[in-house]
Amino acid sequence: MNSNDLLWLLLPLAAASGWFVARLEQKRRVRQSLDLPSAYFKGLNFLLNEQPDKAIEIFIRVLEVNSETVETHLALGNLFRRRGEVERAIRIHQNLIARPTLDKEQRSHALLELAQDYHKAGLYDRAENLFLELAEIRAHSEQALRMLLHIYQQEKEWGKAISVVRRLARLSGKNMNSMIAHFYCELAEQDLVRHNISSAREHLKQALTADAKCVRASILLGDIAAQQGNYRDAIEYWQRIEEQDIHYLGEVAERISDCFQRLDDERGLYDYFRSSLQRHGGVSLALAFADVINRRDGVEAAEKFIIDWLRRTPNVHGLHKLLELNLVRTKDSSRNDLLMLKGIIEDLRLQHLGYACGECGFKGKALHWLCPGCNHWNTIKPVQEE
Repeated sequence: MNSNDLLWLLLPLAAASGWFVARLEQKRRVRQSLDLPSAYFKGLNFLLNEQPDKAIEIFIRVLEVNSETVETHLALGNLFRRRGEVERAIRIHQNLIARPTLDKEQRSHALLELAQDYHKAGLYDRAENLFLELAEIRAHSEQALRMLLHIYQQEKEWGKAISVVRRLARLSGKNMNSMIAHFYCELAEQDLVRHNISSAREHLKQALTADAKCVRASILLGDIAAQQGNYRDAIEYWQRIEEQDIHYLGEVAERISDCFQRLDDERGLYDYFRSSLQRHGGVSLALAFADVINRRDGVEAAEKFIIDWLRRTPNVHGLHKLLELNLVRTKDSSRNDLLMLKGIIEDLRLQHLGYACGECGFKGKALHWLCPGCNHWNTIKPVQEE
């Protein structure tokens, strides 16, 4: 038998041997994947027996970071964080990051989990540093920026918040100008606390540049002008709200009325409220206009206006105002009946006062520009005007 013949005989044997070895290796891997290390069983046993510290020690000791164990430990750390056991979650994620065998994707995922651990623990400085690093990684950029935004809002670092929102808007393709405007308003309010009026004005103008419909900026600019005795400017700022969002005009109706009176311009006050009501209506405007008519033309004229208005727009606020006006003129025994009726109407009226969020339904007695319920900006409106 020559060498060529021997080669042809050995080739099938070599192929069969290779297939057999590969088959054995595949079975060995399957058995390994199904046969969890006994240490894991010990760790799980400690968890079930409410001994999480011992469980963590076991898991960390047996940790061999590779593509098969990273996800397990990330999930375990996530579980501890959701349960509120943040210190344990931090230990697991820190241990993961310290392993040199992690690839880039695994390391960035572990960093994200650790940053969220720090955030949950209130360690905002550490969380911020990690989220800033993650913001440069495309896969985690948007989530990292959203978490940074939350931190800056909590810490009232509005300048940094503006920078983050602009990056987030470019990344997500969403219009976030309304939020940016509110951040400028927050900066303005900080200026007002420090009595830095010029800086406050500048920030409010930047707010209106970002979002021309920013009601809050117009209210604050009007307040600043009124405090400085510039009543005509204050009126003009507040009148802009009519075009920005009519729901909020009632918030400044009494302020507008006061400024017109300080200017001794009763005619201008009367004409503005009458024309505004004709254009838009509105409960607060109507009630304020009733007071204007009462001062100018007397109680009977104010009553007539309220009655005509109630016929077109029945509501408890108008009825309450009508009873108030009637009580001014009533002196006999029927006054007690009117007082009792006014008390009943007052209870009904209180159910239709305050503010409510259009996103989550949160209700409150004060106007919040940031909803305490769902953390959305500019979603709370006066209930009375709905």
